[in-house]
Amino acid sequence: MEAVYQILSEGQVTPGLFSRFTRRQVVSRCWRKEAGEWRLKDVPFIDDWKKEEYDFLVKCLKNTIRTGGFVFGVFYEGSLIAFASVESRRFGSCLQYVQLSSIHVSCEYRGRGVGKKLFRCAIIAGQKLGAGKLYISSHSAEETQAFYHNMGCVEAEEYDRELTEAEPCDCQLEYALPPQK
Repeated sequence: MEAVYQILSEGQVTPGLFSRFTRRQVVSRCWRKEAGEWRLKDVPFIDDWKKEEYDFLVKCLKNTIRTGGFVFGVFYEGSLIAFASVESRRFGSCLQYVQLSSIHVSCEYRGRGVGKKLFRCAIIAGQKLGAGKLYISSHSAEETQAFYHNMGCVEAEEYDRELTEAEPCDCQLEYALPPQK
């Protein structure tokens, strides 16, 4: 599969960009932190975005670009099959973090290495922004956590209060960025 990875401009981010993108995930089990211990719990549901979620996403991604962050798109045969965004705002006690605010692969393209390559794009973006770590407030689904842990992410040393309060069931992760070459 010959996919094209590129940094997106604000003008490219429109509702039509997502016309063939399918953000659907059937979730059976999620990680939950109880009494300081991580436990895998049965929490079945289907995460399937509708028009409203895509409209909100477009606003968020445009804001990411407008404020100096990065939005990456992955295209196959002219259609968007994956995207990621890295925010420019530095935070943490030593301003060590930038947020990997989204990384999604259309369901029919998962398991083909697209997400791994896209994560590497996010690493480069974090380095260009001068951060020491990526911060990820991540969906707690078993498969999502397996992806991040396979990429080398670990539980965040510092939790961002705003992100944790916004999504209390998310797992707060970090990825230590290698020094830029």
